[in-house]
Amino acid sequence: MGLYIDVQEEPSRGRSQRRTECFKYVLRRNTIMKDLLIVQRGTTIHRRTARLAVAILFAALLVAAPFHAAFAQTAPSLGTAANFSVLAGTAVTCTDSSIVGDVGVSPGVAVTQTNCTIVGTVHANDPAAIAANAAFFTAYDNLQLNYPCTDTLSAVYTGVTVTLTPGVYCNDSYVEFTNTNLILDAQGDANAVWIFKIGTVDIAGYLTGTGLSVIMANGGQPCNVYWWTAAAATLTDSSFKGTILAGAATTVTGGSFIMGRDFAKAAVTLTNANIVGCSNIVPPPIPPIDYCKDFCKDCRDHHKNKKHCNQGVGNGHEGCDPGNSNQGDDDRSNDEHGGKPGDPGRKGGNDKDHDKDHDKDHRDRR
Repeated sequence: MGLYIDVQEEPSRGRSQRRTECFKYVLRRNTIMKDLLIVQRGTTIHRRTARLAVAILFAALLVAAPFHAAFAQTAPSLGTAANFSVLAGTAVTCTDSSIVGDVGVSPGVAVTQTNCTIVGTVHANDPAAIAANAAFFTAYDNLQLNYPCTDTLSAVYTGVTVTLTPGVYCNDSYVEFTNTNLILDAQGDANAVWIFKIGTVDIAGYLTGTGLSVIMANGGQPCNVYWWTAAAATLTDSSFKGTILAGAATTVTGGSFIMGRDFAKAAVTLTNANIVGCSNIVPPPIPPIDYCKDFCKDCRDHHKNKKHCNQGVGNGHEGCDPGNSNQGDDDRSNDEHGGKPGDPGRKGGNDKDHDKDHDKDHRDRR
């Protein structure tokens, strides 16, 4: 499931257009899958050393400092909500955006689409949406009550690069990211979990991100990242990852929300944004195999049957002129009509009378 353009071969399309469309397929696939490939690459590189690292770490923990809660963290269960990319309590408004995955709203029913593509099912307060919303509320309460903080977040990050290892990071009031790179380093553990908790029951903490880039490193999985806010979450022109569980509304304007979910107790508003849910990460389809295969065969046949030319004054066999020294006419070549290859100026060939007649004919044809 995904937002991809189908290529249908038409007889009128030439080699150049077919080649361009094949290249577009590859480029689009690489663009969409870029984040996933980075994650997979990091996981693969570290998989071989992960077991040894865990063994060494466990031995060190037995004789060193007290056990740190971050190491024991497990991902919270989202229940049936995990199957959704977007969940809202009151309404979903999607403008000039795309969503890959199911969309649900409950107890509200409004899902407004303006130039919005949803590749999935829209559930407007139907049984699936009601169950998913209940599961979301359960997960929300679980994160609030059963995941104690292990580290703190600053309130403001501006123009910096921050690297965080797995843990539960908290700020009781608010967190603002501006033009910030947030690197989540799994240290080789593909099961590593990050939980961000902003606000408390008494303080309506909020999250804002403008030009925020969330980057997974060393095997980290975007769908093991959770953002809990007591109030609203607002993202602008950001490359975001993870699941938002917001106590109020969420607003995403511009940027991408790849490998994540947007859950809000109030409304979800998307404008010029792209969301791909965690349960919908699949490679986009490749071009129809016969299409590009036939194109490549045409290319091979074309080049296989083409005779090699020798650029220069003696330009190879008859009819071959890579440098266009013939100016589009074989009669003007220096090795046609008895000319001697290697000697410039049509020596011994293309006599002057023939040349004059040829030039006159050429002018007449113009």
